[in-house]
Amino acid sequence: DELPETYCARVTAEKLDAALVRLAARGLPPAPILCADTTVAVDSLILGKPENDADAARMLGLMSGRTHRVITAVAVADATRRAATLNVSQVEFAPLSAAQIERYVASREPFGKAGAYAIQSQAAAWIVKIAGSYSGIMGLPLYETASLLDKFGFEF
Repeated sequence: DELPETYCARVTAEKLDAALVRLAARGLPPAPILCADTTVAVDSLILGKPENDADAARMLGLMSGRTHRVITAVAVADATRRAATLNVSQVEFAPLSAAQIERYVASREPFGKAGAYAIQSQAAAWIVKIAGSYSGIMGLPLYETASLLDKFGFEF
């Protein structure tokens, strides 16, 4: 019952917590850790990574001819500080035919990708418009990431 933005921020924070525990358990020297997670959402429906061909086709069908959100949370922590940010971009897909969806699913590109597509893949041909961060849609919003890392002493 979480909103997609809340879900994405929570999952990223949990990844960061787990990474900090692993760093300490391994006895490694303190160092900044960066974690990120990307969620695709149609309205309040979260589209994860497709489980099979039918699931990938279902997701692509849901996004066909409409706008969806790509939400990427980024979090950084070291031994004493923690910071996080959320990037939300809007992506409008053209209407997709059943044949287009079938060919894309057959290419195997949808698998391992939130929302069953990658903006840097052949699915880019379906994108009518984006509003937001291209790098965020790819999975790591570079401006926001650089801003967080700057707080931890990294220079760009």
